[in-house]
Amino acid sequence: MQTHADDFFIEVDHHQLFKYRQPVGGDVFLSRKIKGARRIVSVLSDGLGSGVKANVLATLTSSMALEFATNDTDLRSTAQVIMDTLPVCSQRKVAYSTFTIVDIEHDNSVRIIEHDNPPCLVLRRGEILKREKDSYEMAPGTGNVQGNRTVVFSQFQAEEGDRVIFFSDGVSQSGMGRDAFPLGWGIDAVRAFAMTLIKQNPAISARELARQLVEHAALNDENRPKDDITCGVVYFRHPRRLLVVTGPPFSQENDKVMADFVRNFNGRIIVSGGTTAGIVARELDVDVRINLDLLDPEVPPISHMKGVDLVTEGTITLAKVTEMLERGAMIERLPKNGATMILELFRNSDIIQFLVGTRINEAHQDPNVPMELDLRRTLMKRLARLLEEKYLKETRIQFI
Repeated sequence: MQTHADDFFIEVDHHQLFKYRQPVGGDVFLSRKIKGARRIVSVLSDGLGSGVKANVLATLTSSMALEFATNDTDLRSTAQVIMDTLPVCSQRKVAYSTFTIVDIEHDNSVRIIEHDNPPCLVLRRGEILKREKDSYEMAPGTGNVQGNRTVVFSQFQAEEGDRVIFFSDGVSQSGMGRDAFPLGWGIDAVRAFAMTLIKQNPAISARELARQLVEHAALNDENRPKDDITCGVVYFRHPRRLLVVTGPPFSQENDKVMADFVRNFNGRIIVSGGTTAGIVARELDVDVRINLDLLDPEVPPISHMKGVDLVTEGTITLAKVTEMLERGAMIERLPKNGATMILELFRNSDIIQFLVGTRINEAHQDPNVPMELDLRRTLMKRLARLLEEKYLKETRIQFI
């Protein structure tokens, strides 16, 4: 999720459910932020069938597409190479994997390339944006591979509020065979549902919009999906800012500087660490009240402070957040505690600024303390790198 000016941001997220009783999904969604070129590339691939075989084919397709696109390979050449690489099912005469590539440039120009996935939707001011589409029949490769080799190219200049919604056929074909949806939910119904959600909540996030579309598709299948269901959303909007303050300043003279950051910040605020919370509370002349309603054996309790959205314990909680981010934990399936509340704020923020005090806490120099309790600076760098690389956030770290 990348911005090229502080007042404009690109949020990219997705939601996915596997086919009922399948441990592995045959849909793969990948995104990458290319910092040097200030681009974002997202790919959705749907492997033929489901399970491990479909996952391998979709992973191969999406990885190739992402790699070629990020290396500035012409999109048409990218499509040609992918289609020449992937085999075609001898019985169905269709490619073993489909793909949709959304390539967003630094000037917010968007290029879309689609092969065999349902057509993606571009919404602007509550209506479908009509864009010119060029269809190409890709020439057979060296193996003279037959089957559907049609690729659709389109592009447009994004404006604030635009959304790009792209999904696998597990969404559009959900409910197929039921009396209510004999031919499946259908593209028109998916479009109408998405437009209704946006009308009801004009600021709905990319993550929430994707989640509701996927969960409604699963409901069409009576919550026993007959196929993998995946939806990706790109949302162009103003950024949501978050400040994370953790660790006491190296010099006590900077206690007031830290508190002023909190006082003047325009966005949501997390204060992490008991000593840090005490400093901020003292300088702002407010109280800190511990909350014993959310007790968890693995995560220390949270506290409340006027003017701050969340107050937590420090290193243990942040290490837990880092671990959850690394494994891609789904917030909806986790118990509510200090770590999951930070995770929720991270996922719902775009520009995350860390203000990190550099005074060493002697408690964390004990060799018996678990290895995940790294020095604060190391942990913050690791956390920021993870948020940027895996979740496409924009992060800034300032040590004090």
